[in-house]
Amino acid sequence: MDAVGHHAGPGVVIGFNLAGVRSVVALGAHPDDIEIAAGGLLLSLPAGVTVDYVLATGAPTRQAEARAAASAFLSQAAALNFHLHALPDGRLPAHWNETKEIVEAAASLGVPDLVLAPATDDAHQDHRLLATLASTAFRNSLVLHYEIPKWDGDLGRRNIYVPLTPDQGRRKVALLHEHFPSQKARDWWDDEVFLGLARIRGMECRSHYAEAYTVTKAVLTF
Repeated sequence: MDAVGHHAGPGVVIGFNLAGVRSVVALGAHPDDIEIAAGGLLLSLPAGVTVDYVLATGAPTRQAEARAAASAFLSQAAALNFHLHALPDGRLPAHWNETKEIVEAAASLGVPDLVLAPATDDAHQDHRLLATLASTAFRNSLVLHYEIPKWDGDLGRRNIYVPLTPDQGRRKVALLHEHFPSQKARDWWDDEVFLGLARIRGMECRSHYAEAYTVTKAVLTF
């Protein structure tokens, strides 16, 4: 199955190609999680892709931001289906059954080529729960676990990279600023955080910018 990654310079292992992706499920605990972590990947998806965009939490105003952001990041999609829920922010482990139902409902839609989910080693309890549930619900899809920079300092080693051009990196950050105005007052919400991490991940895969992910299990076919 085609998946993610391309040649980014000498010495880089060529993985898969986003051009083969036709269907995606994007799972986020909170509005802006998906775009912060995987906005560059979303911008890189091929025209005609079908995306199911799933959020576990979010007040109406925040969900409206997420709708607008996803529509901008995925303007090339043939179908963008929203599945937005309003469980309590920061309390997903206390709502395990409801969270499990959200993930299982997304998995029942079909077998997507690609699933985006938080990292299993994320320090935020909402993210970790969603990551664990994604791995068990989507057993026949490639699951990319994304990273989110935050105060907790939980960034670690990743094993999958999506190289981004300078234009793609800057476009991602511009869309974040445009579509999530409620977050601008946060002390970590700035170009240096977003582009700084992208530059480090880019250096690790011989690209200018990149996003990094973890795959815990994959099946290779020949």
